[in-house]
Amino acid sequence: MRIVDSPDELLLKGAILSIGNFDGVHLGHDMLLTSMQQLAAETDRPSIVLTFFPPSKVLFGEATFLTDTDEKLALLESYAPSAVVVIPFDHDYAKTSKTTFLNQLRRLAPHTIIVGEDFRFGHNRLGTLNDLSRLPKKLEVFGLKTIDGEVVKSSRIRQYLLEGQITCANRFLGHSYTVRGRVTRGEQRGREIGFPTANIVTSPRKALPVGVFAVTVDTPYGTHGGMANVGPRPSFPDAAPSLEVHLFDFAKELYQETIVVSFHAFLRGQVRFSGLSELTTQLAADREAATRHLAKQFERGTF
Repeated sequence: MRIVDSPDELLLKGAILSIGNFDGVHLGHDMLLTSMQQLAAETDRPSIVLTFFPPSKVLFGEATFLTDTDEKLALLESYAPSAVVVIPFDHDYAKTSKTTFLNQLRRLAPHTIIVGEDFRFGHNRLGTLNDLSRLPKKLEVFGLKTIDGEVVKSSRIRQYLLEGQITCANRFLGHSYTVRGRVTRGEQRGREIGFPTANIVTSPRKALPVGVFAVTVDTPYGTHGGMANVGPRPSFPDAAPSLEVHLFDFAKELYQETIVVSFHAFLRGQVRFSGLSELTTQLAADREAATRHLAKQFERGTF
């Protein structure tokens, strides 16, 4: 899978091309990407995913993103694209005219372009599906996916995360929500009470659920079960919420390592404790609850 930041860097011609933000790579996106993969295999053509980061709502507003570039690429890899174009979406690129964008695609001479019905492009979103249809031999347009009458959208998943409804978020994603970040040294208070934690640095614009969760963690030493505590930092209101993970039966040093946390179940909301005794009692109960949740999901094969 080749990764570039402009379609001008690719020499692939006649490809099956899928275009979108693909923030979260959720079940709505899966329809487009699966079609791309299948059509590429059937026609023996290369496949290209063209995406953007960050989403325009993040650049121009206060929205958070579900997947950074590395997280998105990890999810896109399962669709086996020949190449992924990740266009850095900044204020300058946002001024790109629809004609310029179409000309970039024209140089690729795509056989098929696959998009969602709400796809628009170019400065002020002036580019339409009708404009796009003139370019490939075939334009494949997918409608919005719904689950129980609710549209699967990145914005809805972000709202689920904000509410701590990780099960609902994962249902719309079609996979467990993940956070990739570097472990930094914390105050090591957890170590003093028998619950050492890895403190993970994330972008302030990364969407995080709030509460205590059962998780699995991919580390350089393998995948381990654990529990995560996520919440705001009162002393630093503009910073990303704190993300601390306690890994079960794990004694390796993770400082400065990059790890991936997958959220599986909500355990409880954040509470303030009267003292260390009450805190350690609750943490022990959290560990038991997380272990039960992870065991059930392992039995169901839902990891």
